[in-house]
Amino acid sequence: MLGRVADPARPKIRPGIAEPQSGGVRAEAAPARFGGMRTAAFFDLDKTIIAKSSTLAFSRSFYQGGLINRRAVLRSAYAQFVYLVGGADHDQMERMRAYLSSMASGWDVEQVKAIVAETLHQLIDPIIYDEAATLIEEHHLAGRDVVIVSTSGAEVVEPIGELLGADHVIATRMVVGDDGRYSGEIEYYAYGETKAEAVRELAATQGYDLTRCYAYSDSATDIPMLSEVGHPFAVNPDRALRREAAARDWPVLMFTRPVRLRDRFSAVSMPAPTTLAAVAVGAGAATAGVVWLAVRRRGANRSRLAGLGRATRR
Repeated sequence: MLGRVADPARPKIRPGIAEPQSGGVRAEAAPARFGGMRTAAFFDLDKTIIAKSSTLAFSRSFYQGGLINRRAVLRSAYAQFVYLVGGADHDQMERMRAYLSSMASGWDVEQVKAIVAETLHQLIDPIIYDEAATLIEEHHLAGRDVVIVSTSGAEVVEPIGELLGADHVIATRMVVGDDGRYSGEIEYYAYGETKAEAVRELAATQGYDLTRCYAYSDSATDIPMLSEVGHPFAVNPDRALRREAAARDWPVLMFTRPVRLRDRFSAVSMPAPTTLAAVAVGAGAATAGVVWLAVRRRGANRSRLAGLGRATRR
């Protein structure tokens, strides 16, 4: 099975999961509502928020869990290297999609979720760009929703969204059979123009004014998504996106400082163990602390922004 895309489906947008002070650019500290309309910041994930491919980052964990063999681990490592060095154009993305969906055929979905939850902090926390984390904080402080829009699978992206305090997640979904295993087909592929369609749909349901929204990506394959908003930014752009950004006068940001979230918040006192236990959800106490901090900060932000008419965060 080579990852055949199933009949088109509406994007599955997951709510309530959680401008950088980078290169001199800061998120505009303005009300999130204007004339009744809300605003949001849309982020690609790989090489925009984190320094690697989110899916390929878990290859060794999948090997240790018995889902793939050593050859697949080495192939994933090579794909990661190619991706980091030169980015991925349309043809490379299609080959990666076919390879990953074929490799995942027959995997038990709950086992995948368990592996991701158990290793999320170890694998993803250290590769989150400090500049991206700052951007997310500043957009929330400005009263905007934060939305992660990623081609990676939902089972990987949604926990990362929780870790970062994103409000919504849009991600690829694979078909799951009655036996709880991936069939090898793709139900919804969050890629290219499909990402832009999902952004428009979410804007319609959430009341976002896209002309006042922000979007960030590293890849030319996300030009449709970047074109949907009034404030597009190219982040660590590949060659094609760099050319497009220059042609359209889009700002270019370079993120270079991966940092553990817990190091960013090391000066913040942690809640009682009982509080951590309540929010842990299997990702470990350190990750729970980050989620708790995001919730606490968002609660404080709601108080500050109440006078601006901002809707309560879900």
